[in-house]
Parts: sequence; structure tokens; C-alpha cells
Amino acid sequence: MAFNWQTFKTRALTAVVFVVVMLTGLLWNHWSFFILFSIIHFGCWTEYQKLVGLIDPGYKEITPFHKYGVMLAGWCLMLWFSGDDLAIGDLRLHEMGWWIGLVLVFLLPITELLFSKNIRLKNIAHSFFGLVYISLSWGLMMDLYSTIADIHLHDTMFVIGTGVIPVIIILSIWINDTMAYIVGSLIGKTPLSPISPKKTWEGTVGGILLAIIVVGFLFPLIYFGSSAFTLFLFIAPIAAIAAIVGTYGDLLESKLKRLAGVKDSGQIMPGHGGFLDRFDSLLLATPFVWLYVQLFMK
Repeated sequence: MAFNWQTFKTRALTAVVFVVVMLTGLLWNHWSFFILFSIIHFGCWTEYQKLVGLIDPGYKEITPFHKYGVMLAGWCLMLWFSGDDLAIGDLRLHEMGWWIGLVLVFLLPITELLFSKNIRLKNIAHSFFGLVYISLSWGLMMDLYSTIADIHLHDTMFVIGTGVIPVIIILSIWINDTMAYIVGSLIGKTPLSPISPKKTWEGTVGGILLAIIVVGFLFPLIYFGSSAFTLFLFIAPIAAIAAIVGTYGDLLESKLKRLAGVKDSGQIMPGHGGFLDRFDSLLLATPFVWLYVQLFMK
């Protein structure tokens, strides 16, 4: 196949812009992180509803209040999981999410009964799955941003501060995706799943191992210094969970796209697809990392 210089320039420019936006949102402060994932949240929801509508045409019949109300209800989950330092004056976003969400819990069923011409339980199930799949994941991501983990090892306490754990997860997924592609291109022979024929077992295992090695060893070295190699026992599982579960997150979104009969979930990033295409791994990995942090790092 001839090299398409125009396609390469489009993909490269989009990738640079994407990285700059992501790093700014991740590293600036809590507000930039919240705004970044709020945009991602609504973008994922828009594409999810489009995909579900293609898979099940009956979902296209939901009322506008159902369509946008469930997005807002999901965003309230993000508000509820946000830290106490996110506030407008004396009003904490955490509290605002609770009260708006409570109102929507009562209004959504009432409006569904009053204005929906044909109440389909499948439509409610589709929206509920979206709340778990998208909104809960980003809500837990907000909680992970605020998490400060105190790790005691050999009479020494290491503190993993605010905003660090999301960076570890995203870095692990990026390394896994990149290395899985490279390793798979070089030595990949065994298909991982019919859902995504280009993925191979060799590439998948290689990507996971390299993510664990790079993040598990190098991140503690950079962050804490050479004496912190014992943190590998705590950091490496985050990299492993993100890489392994993230791979299945990619397969899940590929399955949704296959059922919907589309190549990409959206076109927000030319040459790279949509929000779900970019964050499918992170959506599934985040709840599992959150559970690990609650059980072993707090």
C-alpha cells in the first residue's frame, strides 16, 4: 500500500493536539481535570446513544428529556464523586451533584410515564448500562484524582498525592496500546479475538508486560527516587489491571461498533475516531483500579 502523506499529517496533527489537551487537563489542576472529563463524559454519551440507536432502532424513540436527562444524571455522578476542593463559593460540586441527581431520580421516571409514547424496558436498560459503563467510570476517575494513598514499607511512608493515580492508569494504557501494536506487528501470529482480528496474543502479552515494567519500575524511580523500588508491589498491579482490563474495554467497544455496523464511534478526532474509540480502555479499567486502590492502597 502506498504511503498516504496527507493521512499521516492529519493523524499526526490530531495526535499532537490530543496529547496537549490531555496533558493540560490531567496536570494543571483539579478544575482542568474536571472540565476535561466532563467534556469526555458528554462526548462518550453522545456516541454511545448513537451506537445503541443503530443496534436497537427503538432507542431512537426516547424523548429528548430521557436522552439529555440521563446524560445530566450521569454527570451528577461525576459531581458527587468530585473532591471537596471543587466549589463555587460556598457551594461544593459534590453537594450540587447529590441534589440535582436526587431531583432527576424522581423526574426521569415521571416524564417517561407522561411523555413517552411507547415505554420500552429495553430503552431504560440501555440507558442504565450507559450510566454504569460511562458515568460511573468517570465518577470513579474523579474520586481517584482526589485520592491520597499512604503506603507504609519497612518503617518508611510513601505518599502518592492528588492526581497521580489517574496519570499512572492512563500512562499504563498508552504504553500497553503502543507496545501491543509494535510487538504484534513484529511477531504477532495468534489472533486474540474474532471481534478484533488485528489484535494478537503475542502483541497483547508483550504490551501488558512492557506496561508493567515501565510503569511499575520507572514511575516509582522518577517519583520517589532509587529507594522506592519496593513500591513496585503496589504500582505494578495498577499497570497490570489497566493494561489487562483495558484490552477487554477495547474489545467491548469494538463489539458495540460491530453490532452497530460502523468503523468508528465518532469523528471528533480526524484519523483517530471518536471519544469512545480513544477512551474505551480507560472506561473499563478505571472501576477495577479504583477497587484495587480502595482495598490495598488506602
